[in-house]
Amino acid sequence: MVRILIADDDASILELIHMYLTREGYSVHRARDGREAFDMLSDGKWDLIILDVMMPHMDGWELCMDIRRYYGDVPILLVTAKGEAEDKIKGFRLGTDDYLAKPFVPEELVMRVKALLRRYRIFAGESLTIGNVRLDASTKEADVSGTLQSMPAKEFELIYTLAGFPGQIFTRDQLIEKIWGHDYDGDERTVDVHIKRLRDRFSEENGFVIQTIRGIGYRIEVKTD
Repeated sequence: MVRILIADDDASILELIHMYLTREGYSVHRARDGREAFDMLSDGKWDLIILDVMMPHMDGWELCMDIRRYYGDVPILLVTAKGEAEDKIKGFRLGTDDYLAKPFVPEELVMRVKALLRRYRIFAGESLTIGNVRLDASTKEADVSGTLQSMPAKEFELIYTLAGFPGQIFTRDQLIEKIWGHDYDGDERTVDVHIKRLRDRFSEENGFVIQTIRGIGYRIEVKTD
């Protein structure tokens, strides 16, 4: 069962999120401040953490940093009254994956939780192989015919997403949501830039090609002899 930890000093918000997420079948656990949440993190594996920013004893910024320092890449969703752009930027720099400002529509929170869980499950497998390239999700490395290549995180996530579904077309919007997150405010051309880098890195000699589907997006096609 998916385990979700919520940290918020507002009892009504805790109850609201708990109610909606338990309806979806998730195992939801509540912490009333950042310190309590941090203490609960050692209690088994967590699939998603939802944080408020303004909490006593340890705020969401500090908690987010400690989660990344000690618990790796568990997905983090910030739910907070602080909705200014600079706060979003700070959150993303500290390692949060998505951002939802209060007041929020509970159904939107549920959809964001599901999107984050889907995104992380794509990278939960240890590895996959496309052509003569083996992609290792644990190290973010590509093994090309026995030669290891370290890759920037977003490039790796992009190729891993496409390679996981050979022949399937992904729109730019789908790729942005899966890899950069729901609240990404940048230009969709960032996908095109990353695709160009991947094409520079991997040639047709590697046994696959990243195809542009004009006006739609991209897909990977495996070459056959």
